Amino acid sequence: MTASIESTAALRASERDEIAVMHHALALGRRGAGNTWPNPAVGAVVWRPAADGPLVLGRGWTKPGGRPHAETEALKAAGAAARGAVLTVTLEPCSHHGRTPPCAEAIVAAGLARVVTALEDPDPRVAGRGHALMRAAGIAVEVGRCAPEAFRAHVGHIRRVTEGRPAVFLKLARTADGFAAAEPGRQLMITGPIGGARVHMERAMADAIMIGVGTVLADDPQLTCRLPGMAGESPIRVVVDTDLRTPERTALVRTARDVPTWIIAAEDAPLRHEAALRAHAVDVIRVPRDGAHVDLHCALQALGSRGITRVMSEGGPRLADALAAAGLLDEVTLITNERPLGREGIIAVRPRLGSALADETLFARVAPSIYGPDRMDHFVRTV
Repeated sequence: MTASIESTAALRASERDEIAVMHHALALGRRGAGNTWPNPAVGAVVWRPAADGPLVLGRGWTKPGGRPHAETEALKAAGAAARGAVLTVTLEPCSHHGRTPPCAEAIVAAGLARVVTALEDPDPRVAGRGHALMRAAGIAVEVGRCAPEAFRAHVGHIRRVTEGRPAVFLKLARTADGFAAAEPGRQLMITGPIGGARVHMERAMADAIMIGVGTVLADDPQLTCRLPGMAGESPIRVVVDTDLRTPERTALVRTARDVPTWIIAAEDAPLRHEAALRAHAVDVIRVPRDGAHVDLHCALQALGSRGITRVMSEGGPRLADALAAAGLLDEVTLITNERPLGREGIIAVRPRLGSALADETLFARVAPSIYGPDRMDHFVRTV
């Protein structure tokens, strides 16, 4: 039994408090980023307005593997105090039966008076039915609080259920004079220690990290999260390798039994190379070609079909430009170190990426971040 209309009206807080609680829920949701796929990383807060600001009764976020959901975690923390209170959640509560009962039904059973959500869930299994179920039970439901911020938080889930692909977050480092490397096949350390730590933190918040085979051959990277105590948060490692040129001696192949490693290759790549990689526990995914390279749309569709929602691309300029040309970038971070290379090298931002970022109808530029000698310029897709 839900609260009366009079008590529901009394629960309305100032707009500032409503925004503050939703921002708190979004921050809680980020705790699950990178380890809840295929489910979205949702945050939820049970609270009541008070004279000195919101009184938080329970908090929750989606747990590893996607369950339990944020809403039921927040309700469990609030206990009986949830009756007649407000639930703020970053995405519409689910309404379908899966491995757990619908969150919308748990909310009704808890006797909440109001539910404030940021977005309707575009998943066809939900798509407004969670909101409708709660309204039918007499709960006041409001949708749209901090919607732009929530869309950015849940863009991976949204892309996967509407387009079949994960969201792609590109990280590209360059020297002060615009170079990504001194020469082909030679590694160049650009990012400083503070900026590097930030990048490793973002790796931990991704479902998968993706590079091209050129980066494998040039740098022999590990692609793990190397912050203290966070090795277990390393994402799936994905290599776009059209002709299966990744050598067995590379760090990625040698450690594939410890950190899942997937290689996306063309359908006609050599079978003997696939067998050698699979012997090291590398998973080879074959997709159609698009000319000389794999079809990137198909590659991302393949990742989406496996439940991946957030891909961090740390490949070099060639892969970055190809993703831009295919219209597959959702966010871009350009990391510029204060030191110049001082000689000719490999240009970091190639024409198609540069053109896309300069188009204000495609990308909005948001406030930059400074990490020691590194400036990070952020661009967010607007459509």
